[in-house]
Amino acid sequence: MNGDNISRAIETVWRMEAPRLVAGLVRMVRDISLAEELAQEALVGALQSWPKSGVPDNPGAWLMTSAKRCAIDYFRHNAMVARKLPEIAHATPTDASAAPDPEALLDAGSGDDLLNLMFVACHPALSPEAQSALTLRLIGGLSTNEIARAFLVSEATMAQRIVRAKRTLAEAGERFAFPNSAERQARLGSVLGVLYLIFNEGYSATTGQDWMRPQLCEEAMRMGRILAQMVPDQSEVHGLVALMELQASRFAARHGADGTPILLAEQNRARWDRTLIGRGLAGVDRARAESLHPGSYSLQAAIAACHARAALSCGNRLERDCPTLRPIGTNQSRPRY
Repeated sequence: MNGDNISRAIETVWRMEAPRLVAGLVRMVRDISLAEELAQEALVGALQSWPKSGVPDNPGAWLMTSAKRCAIDYFRHNAMVARKLPEIAHATPTDASAAPDPEALLDAGSGDDLLNLMFVACHPALSPEAQSALTLRLIGGLSTNEIARAFLVSEATMAQRIVRAKRTLAEAGERFAFPNSAERQARLGSVLGVLYLIFNEGYSATTGQDWMRPQLCEEAMRMGRILAQMVPDQSEVHGLVALMELQASRFAARHGADGTPILLAEQNRARWDRTLIGRGLAGVDRARAESLHPGSYSLQAAIAACHARAALSCGNRLERDCPTLRPIGTNQSRPRY
């Protein structure tokens, strides 16, 4: 593999693995900024090593192992400094919860690190805008410039927003672990909102050469399914997952061979993913079973289910299949793509 191919491979691997890498390191070192620095050190190691040795069979594991070694070196260095300089030792926390032992955490799990980090990013001390920006940065893997474009603000403004969000979490003494039941319930709405934001960024990307980024959509659906397993009695969780799956079922039919977008009414429905449709329809039923008063995600999923069931995208068929949706207006509720 030549140098250009190696560079592209590293870029692709980094785009895919960076969120999981940072999430795992946050659990380990309990500091978002430090976790990002350690992940960057692992990337530098890959840039130096892989052109000579080739891309490893499991590049994500290679990066995580490298980053954990950097973390161990970091804490060992701090411990050595603390021993040699009493005044620093006096100011250095000695409580085990404040000074984690990274070696003891090498094989320790804490559920799904990405999902845990999402609940952390949705801390109530942060504004909704900061929650979304931080989640897109940490979980979605978007650059600061990409997030700024999604929010229609300058890159400098978004960079300051993300830095302030990290500082707020540090000042709040946030526990980087899966929250308890009360905390989870309080943050659930925010988590669902940022999940859907990540999905939408993949469904209609705000930047880049591709107008869709299916990887982001798949990650949002994956985390949504995990969340549904953790809180199975929450109808809106099932509604959101169903909505994402039904929307994602149309990926293959949303564009032509030349990349031109295809409107919903003109799509070849034979190309729709029947497996995702089946999962989505089951999710709609599950959301309905969990609550007699559906929320916004469950209602949107019900509308998407009508399109998934319909043989033709026409108003009469939609009204016949979903008569309860008639007051909403089929033209307004029909997605374009």
